[in-house]
Amino acid sequence: MENNQPIIIKRVKKYAAGHHGGSWKIAFADFATAMMAFFLVLWLLSTATPEQKIAIAGYFKDPVGFSESGTPYIIDLGGSPTLAPENTLNPEVKSQPQPDKITTDTDQVEGMAEQVERERLELLLQELQNKVDENPQLQKFKDQILFEITQDGLRIQIMDAENRPMFDSGSARLKPYFEDILLAMADTIKAVPNKISISGHTDAKPYMGTGDFGNWELSANRANAARRALIAGSYPDAQVARVVGYASSALFDREKPFNPVNRRIDIVVLTKKAQRAIEGSQGAEPEPAPQPTQGQGGPGEVPATPVDPNALPADKEPLPAHELRERLNLFDDPKPADPPKQ
Repeated sequence: MENNQPIIIKRVKKYAAGHHGGSWKIAFADFATAMMAFFLVLWLLSTATPEQKIAIAGYFKDPVGFSESGTPYIIDLGGSPTLAPENTLNPEVKSQPQPDKITTDTDQVEGMAEQVERERLELLLQELQNKVDENPQLQKFKDQILFEITQDGLRIQIMDAENRPMFDSGSARLKPYFEDILLAMADTIKAVPNKISISGHTDAKPYMGTGDFGNWELSANRANAARRALIAGSYPDAQVARVVGYASSALFDREKPFNPVNRRIDIVVLTKKAQRAIEGSQGAEPEPAPQPTQGQGGPGEVPATPVDPNALPADKEPLPAHELRERLNLFDDPKPADPPKQ
């Protein structure tokens, strides 16, 4: 029997998902805006001063007091808001006067400048220490070089050793290795704008030469020889504030006055305060002497002809030119008659 039932084919058409709208975008934008406002409020609170926080709190407690005090805005182009306690409805809000100008404490500014300068000197100390540690030639003299921060600045002390003196005995002639130390340090020291002070020291052993030359002159000569070595190493001569000799008046080892470490050269990278003290003491002009009354030599008068205070007495003959130059030039290396033992 034949099946004449018709075959029915159903075709199902698939469509893409329908449009759900963009309301979620608005919600997300509101959320992002709220988060931005929240973090902005946190940032403002972290940067606001206590006075500004009090003013903002007063505005939200009593907007009327602010609106009638000159401006309806919490912050205007003129600066911070101003409270109006006579118009406020909240008795707890008190007015605090705002200074027109910020007063600067001189001591505070000087303290900040000194702190910055100290940090600069500490960096210089570290740089010099690294140079000594990294330079093979300077490592051999590491025990003879001492760095320290003092109230006057960064002090660099280069001391004698028993078997390694810095100068020839009783002379201001530098040893070659001491010249190398100064030349190596000159480039680093000149990197800072601070001026330096150079001082020479001897031990307590008396100078065995002849004449008026002694440990005072020897220490000054050695300090000046160190200055010349730094200048040869490209250090600016104008940055040298002082060159001085102390002889044995400031011993490093007071218990052993003949210890070789007492023979040393001190280089101090001065602070601005110490530099002003040195330049102020050197630049002070002496008070003018009272002008005497010119007359005929009566009581309280001086002769009309001026008297030269540097003139020699009549019974003394003037010194020859070469001998006078030898006496005046204290920084020349002396030639003692006897072998020195310093």
